[in-house]
Amino acid sequence: MANPVSSNPAPRDPSEDPTETLNDLFVIGGGINGCGIARDAAGRGLSVALAEMGDLAQATSSASSKMFHGGLRYLEYGEVRLVREALAEREVLLNAMPHIAFPMRFVLPLSREMRFDADTPISKLLKYTMPWLKGQRPGWIIRIGLWMYDHLGKRKILPGTSGYDLADRPEGAPLKDMFKHALEYSDVWVDDARLVVLNAMDARDHGATVMVRTKVTSARRMADHWEIEISRLDGTQERLRAKALVNAGGPWVADIISGVIGENSRESVRLVRGSHIVVPRIAEHDKAYFLQGSDGRVIFFLPFQRDFTMIGTTEVTHETDPLGAEATFEEKRYLLDFANQYLKVPLTQADVVHSFAGVRPLYEDGAKSATAATREYVLSLDENGPPLLNVFGGKITTYRKLAEAALEKLGKFFTMTQPWTAEAMLPGGFTYGRDAEQITSLTMQYPFLSHDAADRLVHLYGRNAAAIFDDVVGATDMGRDFGHGLTEAELRYLVREEFAREVEDVIWRRTKLGLYLSAAEIAAIDDWMRQHVPLLVDQ
Repeated sequence: MANPVSSNPAPRDPSEDPTETLNDLFVIGGGINGCGIARDAAGRGLSVALAEMGDLAQATSSASSKMFHGGLRYLEYGEVRLVREALAEREVLLNAMPHIAFPMRFVLPLSREMRFDADTPISKLLKYTMPWLKGQRPGWIIRIGLWMYDHLGKRKILPGTSGYDLADRPEGAPLKDMFKHALEYSDVWVDDARLVVLNAMDARDHGATVMVRTKVTSARRMADHWEIEISRLDGTQERLRAKALVNAGGPWVADIISGVIGENSRESVRLVRGSHIVVPRIAEHDKAYFLQGSDGRVIFFLPFQRDFTMIGTTEVTHETDPLGAEATFEEKRYLLDFANQYLKVPLTQADVVHSFAGVRPLYEDGAKSATAATREYVLSLDENGPPLLNVFGGKITTYRKLAEAALEKLGKFFTMTQPWTAEAMLPGGFTYGRDAEQITSLTMQYPFLSHDAADRLVHLYGRNAAAIFDDVVGATDMGRDFGHGLTEAELRYLVREEFAREVEDVIWRRTKLGLYLSAAEIAAIDDWMRQHVPLLVDQ
């Protein structure tokens, strides 16, 4: 039997008297912070509703560098508390979701021939005290940083830093000969969009109402509650009530304060676009690279979907609609030029098979550059009437701690149970290190599945992969195969259980099959979604 997975709650009748329903918490925003807060709150016994104007993780939360990391470079800016918290979180999160996260080793090549022009407190001190370094981050500074990285956070699973010569090693194969040595350290890779979806699913499984394609058009304070107007994609509208409101709008947090809530705030965000490019795989091993640029910035080469390498990221001020963020030609050129400082075989524009960009809502702290702006999150509680919590900033590594901090701020208004997420798995989770057992179990139960097909499903859905095979006896019961193993059975699961509504939700956020599918295959999936989503959502 497949593992049971709860279905979507039935939508409320728009004509229903809103006075009959009073949620404890209403969350605006279906990114990682909104879904993380909704999950934590629902698990503590609060009644929760969440509205996302598009798809879950549609903006910033699906366009990250896909890492749970401490932020090695943040040490240069003195953000030790942030780094310590993030480092400690890596293994907590890894244990909670080994189906979508796994340890990754990062190679940091060293060369005396490289020069760096970093604008950080550490680099300024070095320029003043040791001007002969001419902008270099000396090896001993990097080693101190990595020593701190190894020891600031609790580390039981992830191995510590090591060093080696690059000659005759696979790690050195793609690099120019000028790079003789490397240091290697650990962080964690994560599927960011799936992280958001799993948090939304867990919130729902704990009783929360999760609404996608649902825009909050207004939120007004009454004497003891909020009146919230929502508008769905199909044009239907509804009025809901809640005792407290959480604004987790990400890049839109300030717009929601002024436009939806109709209030003023001295706090704001700095919108910074981070772009990535995807190229054919550049190395034969499964390690990532941490690379220092001559401008003082860093980029990563990350293994991506077996056949590709993801390169990023940029940091550019963004001034238009965050939903339309795209990697510009200049940003692609910058990433290629940066990469080519290191690669034996240079990359060209023709090698770029995909690109994406997300807008980070960094808390406006007055820093003179996007690179120097703080990555700390700020939770601003407005108690001028029914409580309003505005969420500024944040990063995926600390989303769970942010949610705990948000509930702590709201704790004075509610009776709730203690924090619980540190020991809880996300939907589909299994004991860390038992991926192979899950794959074998799936292939034994469904012999028509190849090992690669089972591997793909386990590393998307974990134990919940079994739910795709409800009423399935043989391969024909899976329905049409749209390409690369994506079947009607999987699409039905994604619509019913994972809030997928459109083709983009499926091929880029629930899976990354958009990298492989042809235009004709994508069009066929789109046709299927248009026909079947209304029927499946109404069930």
